Amino acid sequence: MTPAPDLPASMAAPSPLFSSPGGHDGRLEATRPALLSLSGVQTLIGPYHILHGVDFEVPERGLTMLLGRNGAGKTTTLRTVMGMWKASAGTIHYDGADITRRDTPAIARAGVGYVPESMGIFAGLTVRENLVLAARQGDIDPARLQWIFTLFPALKRFWTLPAGHLSGGQKQMLATARAIIEPKKLLLIDEPTKGLAPAIINNMIDALRELKSSTTMLVVEQNFRFAQALGDTVAVMDSGRIVHTGSMAALADDPHLQQSLLGLDLGAHQ
Repeated sequence: MTPAPDLPASMAAPSPLFSSPGGHDGRLEATRPALLSLSGVQTLIGPYHILHGVDFEVPERGLTMLLGRNGAGKTTTLRTVMGMWKASAGTIHYDGADITRRDTPAIARAGVGYVPESMGIFAGLTVRENLVLAARQGDIDPARLQWIFTLFPALKRFWTLPAGHLSGGQKQMLATARAIIEPKKLLLIDEPTKGLAPAIINNMIDALRELKSSTTMLVVEQNFRFAQALGDTVAVMDSGRIVHTGSMAALADDPHLQQSLLGLDLGAHQ
């Protein structure tokens, strides 16, 4: 695959080790500086206290998996980062700036893309129209579009087809393409493989593996095989708190840690 055009220069500054607040040895031998960091983040939605002091970092130019049982607070974490729900306490720093109180459009303009679990595409519009709407001033860079076609060839085939006619996997590809139609520093993706067939999941693995070479990503996921294939680092949530951070490889190699953190023999699902 060809590299993405108009990519920002890479960062080479040293960074502290990525440690595990859960007491497990999750250190990385050499990690990159954090592009995104959450410190003591709490989020209330109406009468419900969802996040209870979330602390973790997303190293630059890597892919961090956010794992946890259903209802642990993973989606709320992504929405809080995007400013859709405001943190009631704590701070969120992105690219060296405090974005805790910024609104969603300002965060998006700063280079953060978001693919919600619902995908957020316009079913009545064509694939082309969906991407044009996602581009600034409706102007798609031709070179970047061709690169996106290398990631998701189906979008080129169905260019003039209404998005509502696409399969679930194709809609997920379109939702991701909308988020990256312009270069992003950080991409948040919520459950990209939910409901997808194994062959489509493999296509998503290939596409995101290529994309992560140029874009930092934070991905919420339940499919452990997918997480293992793509993740560089991992943060595990339980009841609105981060209970473990470390390398994805270390978690994938430790069935006992998988069991204690997630309550499942995840290795059986690889």
